[in-house]
Amino acid sequence: MTTDRQGRADRPWERRWAWGHQVPPRWLLVGHTGTPQFPDDDAVAVCADIDGLFADLPPRPWERFSLLGCAPDGVLASILAGLTPERAHLGNLWITAEPGDPAARRGWTGEQLLDVTVLGHRPSETAPGRVDVDLEGLADVDDRTDGVTRPEDVTGFLLIDHDDAPCGTCADVTGLFREPAERPVRHVVLVGCRPEPPLLTALAALAQPTKAGLRRRRVSAEVDAIATDGSVLPLTGAEVSGTIVSSVPSKLGAGLLDVTIATDAGEPRPAGTRGVLDLWRDGRPTDRNLWAPYNRTLRHEWSGVALANRRSDAPDEPAGIMFDLDGRFVTDIEGFYCAIGEAINGPGGYFGWNLGALHDCLCGEFGARTPFRLVWHDSAAARRHLVAGYDRHRKAPAVTFGELLGIFAEHRVDVDLR
Repeated sequence: MTTDRQGRADRPWERRWAWGHQVPPRWLLVGHTGTPQFPDDDAVAVCADIDGLFADLPPRPWERFSLLGCAPDGVLASILAGLTPERAHLGNLWITAEPGDPAARRGWTGEQLLDVTVLGHRPSETAPGRVDVDLEGLADVDDRTDGVTRPEDVTGFLLIDHDDAPCGTCADVTGLFREPAERPVRHVVLVGCRPEPPLLTALAALAQPTKAGLRRRRVSAEVDAIATDGSVLPLTGAEVSGTIVSSVPSKLGAGLLDVTIATDAGEPRPAGTRGVLDLWRDGRPTDRNLWAPYNRTLRHEWSGVALANRRSDAPDEPAGIMFDLDGRFVTDIEGFYCAIGEAINGPGGYFGWNLGALHDCLCGEFGARTPFRLVWHDSAAARRHLVAGYDRHRKAPAVTFGELLGIFAEHRVDVDLR
């Protein structure tokens, strides 16, 4: 094994990382510190653990919105016409500016409400002949802490459902536009951390109580796991971003530090991601269906790890090959992506983790070249579970069994349902 040395690495993810402490290094941070104009991807730190990177947050609380001065149309008008005291589910609702509105001319494309339920309506207090409609749902944001900025000079809103059909107009919307929320994890701690040169520079700035010192303490780094053999196990979307606030000697070994970072806004990765990574630390999985016991969230995490670690230099199998898909555990769309990945590329294989990615994979360079034959064993499981409706986990219309078969047919895949 090649042991790393202190110093800048041009390609830190290609090195073997090790140290002489009893606890092995498990995490590599690659990025930069400070606020450089042209940041490099350098090794920032190696550490035994990262407190706060993985945590299960409670579900997002439902939000209340009101469409003021609304002239309903389409499915919204139908719901309001037949609304009883019971709630009525609407699905997703796009709120944008009308075509001639100044906000539309400036390029504002709108905001989306997810998993919307219509709670009721009443005569508008400000627009005679119109109604005010109360909704419950979630604003579509990348992160639950994100704010939503109201566009300047908007004069009215156009309502569109998830099928791109008009749902009416309204004069104003309440509950949607807001300031960023408090971050759910305030601090991340690099436990048992061996700083690399960029982090050493940032730590030295702890003694500088100036604005320049504060800028030097900035950390922005992607996080990858370190495998048992010291190689890097890439992740997708894991990062540490914030400002160093303290550093103390670690109990895990001489020369190691526990470094506390006040984080920027952002949600942690699911706690169960650690368990997913543990199945990869000794190398690529050799058994199929290790993902099967996971829930939908962790099945998606599994596909993310498979994507980050796919063998991009491996040639496609030639056209005309037959692949076998084990369909026993395709009880949700995430399970399908795990199963098709292993059908094409073996245990731990990747072949898409959303519909767009599936289309890309079927175009080649992801392990298979069409046309090919796919024998889908135990297909009844997918037929039973992948049905039409609204997918409240993904906050989108459900991906159906028939839709998947249509995609395969479009790409000249002969599917043999067993």
